[in-house]
Amino acid sequence: MGIGWRGVAGGAAVVLATVFGLPAVGPSSAGADPSADDWATLRACESSGRYDVVATHGHYGAYQFDIPTWKSVGGTGLPSDASPAEQDYRALYLYRMRGWQPWECARMRHLVPDADARSKRVPTRAEARYMAPDAPREVRDVHPPSHGVPRWPGVVFAFGDCDPALRVWQLRMGERGYPLTGTGCYRERTRAAVLDIQRRYGINPSGRLGPQTWRAAWTEP
Repeated sequence: MGIGWRGVAGGAAVVLATVFGLPAVGPSSAGADPSADDWATLRACESSGRYDVVATHGHYGAYQFDIPTWKSVGGTGLPSDASPAEQDYRALYLYRMRGWQPWECARMRHLVPDADARSKRVPTRAEARYMAPDAPREVRDVHPPSHGVPRWPGVVFAFGDCDPALRVWQLRMGERGYPLTGTGCYRERTRAAVLDIQRRYGINPSGRLGPQTWRAAWTEP
């Protein structure tokens, strides 16, 4: 953690199951922390979502704490032996102290800090309940996606891919005047739109639809 913190499954593609039905609303005082989907993305990259994992490089649990960092936010024993709720709480505590900085996977997955990053505001355990993978939807949605942008589905799309999540991006680009109708498949017109918006926003024109290109569709140049 901190210096040299590495994820157990950092190279794996993360595909989140739920795309539709997500509220596209702005941040509120109740939603300053990262969304539940952001935490799920982080866990999937760091540990494949396993709370009991022990990595060979001395990191533990779903969030791959090292022992000094775990103790710095009040943790005792081994993080991997702690309950999922305890690990969630200590991860939120660390985020409030240091933002996404300790997690290499946060940078890899382009997670954006919210208002509570580095706020130094100690969370309550109730505030961390929304992070649990099995939290009810109404609890998870206390922390909606930021800035009215639908959550990035966690997978980088390339030519030939077909996915319902891709349709969300295509329809938004259609609203902006691009000739896309929301087929859900990455073909020539989608590639042209991806390359155009990447060039307009100074994103590497790779032709791959990743998190920066996803968010650019909802951002005015």
